[in-house]
Amino acid sequence: MSVPVTEIVRSGFVEGRHHGSVVALDADGTVAWSVGDVTSQILPRSTNKPLQAVGMVGLGLDLPPRLLALAAASHSGEEIHLAGVREILAGAGLTEQALGNIPDLPLDPIVRDQWLRDGREPSKLVQNCSGKHAAMIATCVARDWQLSGYFEPDHPLQQLIQRRFEHLTGEPAVVTIDGCGAPLLSSSLTGLARAFRTLALATEGPERRVADAIREFPEYVSGSNRDELRLLRALPGAIGKLGAEAVYAVALPDGRTVALKIEDGGDRARPVVMAEALRRLGVESAEVDAIGTHTLLGGGMPVGEIRAAF
Repeated sequence: MSVPVTEIVRSGFVEGRHHGSVVALDADGTVAWSVGDVTSQILPRSTNKPLQAVGMVGLGLDLPPRLLALAAASHSGEEIHLAGVREILAGAGLTEQALGNIPDLPLDPIVRDQWLRDGREPSKLVQNCSGKHAAMIATCVARDWQLSGYFEPDHPLQQLIQRRFEHLTGEPAVVTIDGCGAPLLSSSLTGLARAFRTLALATEGPERRVADAIREFPEYVSGSNRDELRLLRALPGAIGKLGAEAVYAVALPDGRTVALKIEDGGDRARPVVMAEALRRLGVESAEVDAIGTHTLLGGGMPVGEIRAAF
């Protein structure tokens, strides 16, 4: 069951709350504390992407760190992202016509507005999951698997990604379909946190390669205007990924980890809760505090805030 994790306060009046669940792991992997239900299965959405990327690297995907970060991304649709997806596809001898994800507009509102002003249409390339899909296609080429149906749950690629995902979370996954059309695997928040901790502490193998790619190229994992990027730059050595419906996981280089879910999908609450959770884990950072500050305006002037309530 979710519990109140933020309060929406205007001129001292609490006008509403966001409910959610949060789990925090200590450096040794034990649960330091939690609020709400952190053991039932949720759909982590794109927070799963680094774990899916680990599965692909384990199957033979061989990309430089910049492009491997893009394989784990919900990118903003900026030109660096589009060029990177084309590069992944070209390395597999293919073009964007091979992508099986849905067409969409850029995820970032600033990039989206410029895209529309330029008269450009939705495309598979600019959809935020195109890096993951391009990497899936490249993995199939590396293994000499058929490309047709590469994103279907019964394709060998997806079956083996699921096996690696379940190994990382320590839990059997329910398989659904994500917004982009690829399989979406379930996990508890605790399982998700433990998987991210494993990546953050890895010293070798696919887990280390994906973690290092995220650390080195966080702008490829999200985009230049995103709070995700600001948080990772404020926490050297950390890895993190958000997902739709306000799921978020961040693992510090010493193994301390937070995973959270805002029940109503209210994304404005997500950075507020993450910043408070990191503070409770002992992180002291003015930049993290700033990322977790959400000011409410009245007549163009600050009159309140969304504040943590756990």
